[in-house]
Amino acid sequence: MSWHHHPFRSLLCLSICAVLIASCIGSGHKPTEDELSAFGKHVYELDTMKMEEAMRQILKADTSHYDIDKALRAHYASSEALSPVWFTRMGVSPDADSLLSVLRHELPYSGLDTTSFALSQIAEDLAITHALTFDSLGLNINEVLTRLDYLLSRAFMRYTVGQRYGFTRPAKLLNHLDTKAEGDYARLFDIDIVTPDMTEALKALVSGERIAYLLASEPQSPLYRALQAKLAATTDTEQQRTLAVNMERARWRMKQPEATGRHILVNIPSQQLWAISSDTILTMRICCGTTLTKTPLLRSAISHIEVNPAWIIPMSIIKAEVSPHAGDSAYFARHRYSIVNRSTGATLSPTAVTAEQLRSGSYRVSQRGGAGNSLGRIVFRFPNNFSVYLHDTSTPGAFQRERRTLSHGCIRVQKPFELACFTMPDADEWTLDRLRISMDIPPATDRGREYLSEHVDDERPLRLINYQKINPHVPIDIVYFTAYPNPETDSIEFWPDLYGYDKHIRRALTLP
Repeated sequence: MSWHHHPFRSLLCLSICAVLIASCIGSGHKPTEDELSAFGKHVYELDTMKMEEAMRQILKADTSHYDIDKALRAHYASSEALSPVWFTRMGVSPDADSLLSVLRHELPYSGLDTTSFALSQIAEDLAITHALTFDSLGLNINEVLTRLDYLLSRAFMRYTVGQRYGFTRPAKLLNHLDTKAEGDYARLFDIDIVTPDMTEALKALVSGERIAYLLASEPQSPLYRALQAKLAATTDTEQQRTLAVNMERARWRMKQPEATGRHILVNIPSQQLWAISSDTILTMRICCGTTLTKTPLLRSAISHIEVNPAWIIPMSIIKAEVSPHAGDSAYFARHRYSIVNRSTGATLSPTAVTAEQLRSGSYRVSQRGGAGNSLGRIVFRFPNNFSVYLHDTSTPGAFQRERRTLSHGCIRVQKPFELACFTMPDADEWTLDRLRISMDIPPATDRGREYLSEHVDDERPLRLINYQKINPHVPIDIVYFTAYPNPETDSIEFWPDLYGYDKHIRRALTLP
């Protein structure tokens, strides 16, 4: 109902008293809705123009850049005469008390701060309105009702949209933390997230089903429920703060990949990989990117495996680590690096190329495949925007470290052969033995042992596996949870915030 079209346009005096009602009834007069207004007992001036002006002032004063708040302000500003949502001349809707009750109960179990929903002010304004104590407190009913209406709507919108889609926008938040050498921001989050449907929430706001919509907004995913149960059970303040941040991560609605019955989960804070199928869980340690070269968060699928790959060294590494050794033949020989002119394809002597030329991008530097290669003996590739992948390593001792943030962004895996077997569940024994021999792992079959004895003098590495023939399709998620249920035990475990993301999410959860 529009304030502009209320029957009390400009200045409307609503009064109800026992004498007036008695006289109306006694004279056979049926009281009108105006006479039976909830704002009776005293005379109150409900001035529509003053309410409209009060709402305009509220909208002007609310400078929040929060997307949900901006959508609500646009809704009020476009409504005819800034229509109220939570009251009519007959009083404040019972939904207002229901909203306050639900939020008081749910917010502590959602890891959310009640101040972000102005619950104290809403409760105070509702108490004043129910008790009709505007005069005794020196308050203007027009201002109180207008403020109450807006705060109720904002609390409704923040809770329903936030619970359904997340209160933060991870790409916007995380992709503005680090800068690259060129000065651009580093892209740290690259997972498709479902865009919040503000229209749906606004429609529910003005409907008769808004409380049902409110109650249905809490996430129902097993991950969210597990974190919520842990939050309710712990009294440790720091754990509660960590759980609240990870419950927010669980609200982000990531677009689901094609189901294949098996998938790979990499969690950066735990520095662990889990390869999960319907009947097995393979777990292993990983090494991930440093704090300066963070491993990006993404969702993809293993597309092919490369055995004994050559390492094409990224330009960032050439500039930072290789070019200072220009002209040093011993360095290039020790690392088995070769330099190739990109335009001619010619392989050049390290003594013939300067540091400036290496940094120009006109030359490719690569490392020969096999033992000692930085990628190890096998690489698991998947489409992504960062040229990162899972791979073996020539320095397995790194997996014994407690903190394993060592790479330039790629992920080193502790059990590469076992992971390869996981991605090829239908592989026969000869295929697996060919893979073993190619990786210098002792074969497990007589056929494999016989083959190895016949080729013992062949140049290494033996390349019995052609990676183009190994094309698994296994979904992979690289995520960042500092509290998460261990896939093997289902118990919530806590891990260090290696990249410092938690503090940024925690700050963003405190809404203006």
